Amino acid sequence: MTLAPTRRAAPRGRLALATTALLSAAALVAACSGPPPGADRAGVRLSATTPPAKGEIDSFTWASYAEPPTLDWIQAFDYPQNTVLANVCESLMRWTPQLTVAPGLAERATNPDPTTWVYDLRPGVHFHDGSVMTADDAVHSLGRQMDPDNAAAWAQVFQNVDSVTATGPLQVTVRLKRPDSQFPQYMATAAGVVAAKAGVQSAGKDYGTGGSLDCTGPFELGAWNKGQSIELKRFDDYWGTRAKAKKAVFRFLTDPSARTNAMRSGEVDGGYLIPTESYDRLERSGVGTLYFGEGLSTVNLNVTSLKGPLGDVRVRQALSLALDRSGFVKAGLAGAGTVTGSLTTRAAWAGAPDDVRAAAFAHLTPTGQDIDRAKALVKEAGAEGSTLTVATSTIGQDVSLLATAVQAAGARIGLNVRLKSIAPNAFTALFTDPEAREGLDMFPETYYDSVTDPLDLLANFRTGAYQNFGGWSDRAYDSLVDRATAEYDPARRGAIEAELQRTASEQLLWIPVAEWPTALFLNRRITGAPTTIAYLYYPWAADIGAAQ
Repeated sequence: MTLAPTRRAAPRGRLALATTALLSAAALVAACSGPPPGADRAGVRLSATTPPAKGEIDSFTWASYAEPPTLDWIQAFDYPQNTVLANVCESLMRWTPQLTVAPGLAERATNPDPTTWVYDLRPGVHFHDGSVMTADDAVHSLGRQMDPDNAAAWAQVFQNVDSVTATGPLQVTVRLKRPDSQFPQYMATAAGVVAAKAGVQSAGKDYGTGGSLDCTGPFELGAWNKGQSIELKRFDDYWGTRAKAKKAVFRFLTDPSARTNAMRSGEVDGGYLIPTESYDRLERSGVGTLYFGEGLSTVNLNVTSLKGPLGDVRVRQALSLALDRSGFVKAGLAGAGTVTGSLTTRAAWAGAPDDVRAAAFAHLTPTGQDIDRAKALVKEAGAEGSTLTVATSTIGQDVSLLATAVQAAGARIGLNVRLKSIAPNAFTALFTDPEAREGLDMFPETYYDSVTDPLDLLANFRTGAYQNFGGWSDRAYDSLVDRATAEYDPARRGAIEAELQRTASEQLLWIPVAEWPTALFLNRRITGAPTTIAYLYYPWAADIGAAQ
């Protein structure tokens, strides 16, 4: 989930395999290619990372717009949690700054047949409690995602998993009910995290709320000052390259102006998810550098209820036609985004053939305003004067101005749009708590792909899917999702995904607004952090060190 025109990227092949194929992790990496260095996106220059650090530092301080409600990785479905956890808990595979898949805690991944994945774990990997990782720890960790009593945010990733077993002291075998092209990709996200079985069981229901997380990353959890900050301490027994900073401190600054001022004053050294209204101020501050990278992110209006006026597709179409996307991109995204009628980014289709990409981006949601047509649609639907409730928040002007733009669009076409303010700390609950969404018809959402595959977003509209908050259901759509999931050949899968994109666009299950690159600010004393969306699953803080 849950931050621009055509991306000139080399083709990204996705896990093509035959019935008897043997695909190692090294081959998987070779089959993928990341964003090109120096790509341009809507007037900003994209990069994969920042200049490498020249030495170690004692500590750095990072700004976060909200405090994580938990650091239990099975609930890591939003920016605040993942930004911290990526440096503490590691997965079987790893997403790199170039958005490729590389070996992680598993030094090798093989698939002797389309329904079997075998992960050979690295030997001698220590958890933060000093114990050594075994296959039993990995089996237990993946099992937590699958336990319905846990209501894991990543449970959908495991819908095709039949069993997870230890087939050796350092070997885990996953058997699938049917071929699943997405599962091995998600093992580079929080879905594939491995933590110490003993530590998790000992903590019980308190796991993730404080104390040790018993993971393997380059940092371990230190002091958690509720409502103020989280401190990470360097883990010197880390199996990989040691972190360059001895300590990383995350400060919770819910007010966008406060975050910006803290960066300009040097009170904090950097942050992701920079408030768009602060781009110019930070660029001109002289205290650091503002970077942009591939975000695999689209800004949308998530339709959370189909029981009211939005249950009629004509009302959804009318709102979309009345929305001033260009004005929102200019004001809400400070001109750094690109208007789109696509729910998926163009970068997500980089591995598809030209004809598939053309099909995927044909017949999309119109992006130009047509107020007369929008009014006619509202009248046809008998929805004149109807009331809609849209969530807004002070997280940043990208959220607040989009909500305001919806209100303005509704007023022009005969709809009464009410705004409901949600505190930044509570905004993440919209993704996890049905009660938090009660009374809402839609809310602004920046959806980021967790893997470089359009199905990551398009599968959200399958019946019962985690983010299918509106409860839309269509058997034909479900069948296409199943077919795409089972198809390992990227060209054939892409053709199916193009059909899914067309249906989602026609139905306007979410209203697409813009593509948006990732923004990063670094004080001039530090460097090394990646600029791409990979920071959600890659141990980015370990790369930060002295700039001089």
